[in-house]
Amino acid sequence: MNNLLSPALAPESTTPVRALQAWHAYRNGPTAATSEDEFLKAHLPLVRRVIDRMKASLPAHVEAEDLGSVGVIGLVQAARSYRADQGTAFSTYATLRIRGAVLDELRRMDWMPRRARAKAKELKETVNQLEQRLGRVATDSEVAEVLSLSAEEYAELLDEVRPITCLELDGLASEEDDETTLHELIGDDGQTSASAQMEHTELLAQMAARIQQLPEMQRKVLALYYFEEMRLAEIARIFGVTESRICQIHTQAIVGLRAYLKSAQER
Repeated sequence: MNNLLSPALAPESTTPVRALQAWHAYRNGPTAATSEDEFLKAHLPLVRRVIDRMKASLPAHVEAEDLGSVGVIGLVQAARSYRADQGTAFSTYATLRIRGAVLDELRRMDWMPRRARAKAKELKETVNQLEQRLGRVATDSEVAEVLSLSAEEYAELLDEVRPITCLELDGLASEEDDETTLHELIGDDGQTSASAQMEHTELLAQMAARIQQLPEMQRKVLALYYFEEMRLAEIARIFGVTESRICQIHTQAIVGLRAYLKSAQER
C-alpha cells in the first residue's frame, strides 16, 4: 500500500456495478498486494471527502490535514472487512468506517472529560439564551444567577471548561525572536539542574570525607553492608561477634553521619 497519498489518483467508482467489479478485481486479482494497492488508490478520494465534510466541526487545535492518515487506516479496514454480497455499496460502507476512524482519533485527542464538555455546552447555551433575552452581553453575575451558582462556584466552572491552547514546540517563542523555539525554552522536569547536580556532588564529597574519619570497625561494616550487600548476620560471622553488636555499630555510624550532614547544611 505504498504511495497511497499520491496526488495522481484514479477516479472513484460511482455506480454499484462498477463498485462490484472493482471489488471482484481486488479480491481475485493476480497479486493481492498490487490489486489491494490499486483498489485503495481508486477509493482514496473518499478519505478527503469525509474529512472535508467534518472540517466545520473540528476543534480549533486540530488540522484537517493531520487526520488524513487516520482516514486512510479507516479505508484499509473497510476494504478488508467489506462484503459485496450484503448489497451495500463499498463507498457507503467505507464512508462510515472512515468517519468512525476519524471520530475515534478525535476522542483519543480530546483533552476535556465528557462531564466537563457537557458543562461547557450548558454554559454556552445559557449565555446565548440570556444575551438574546437581554439584547446585550451578559455579565458573570447574571449568568451565575441563571445557573444557580455562587460567584465562587461560577469561577470554578469557568476554570473547568476553559479551553486550552496547543502550541508547537518547534514554533518560535516570540515574534521578536526569529531563532529561539519553545523547545529551547521549556525546561525538562526530569532533568537534574546544574545547581542540584553540584549540591549532590558536594554532598557525596562530604560523605566520603566523613566516612574516612569514622572508626575502622564502622567503616568496614558500612562497606560490607552497602557496597558488598551482605546481611548483618553474615558480617557478624566474619568478625566473630553477635548480629546485635553489628547492628549497634551500623546504627552508630549512620547516626553520626546524619548528625554531621545536618550540621554541615546549617552552616
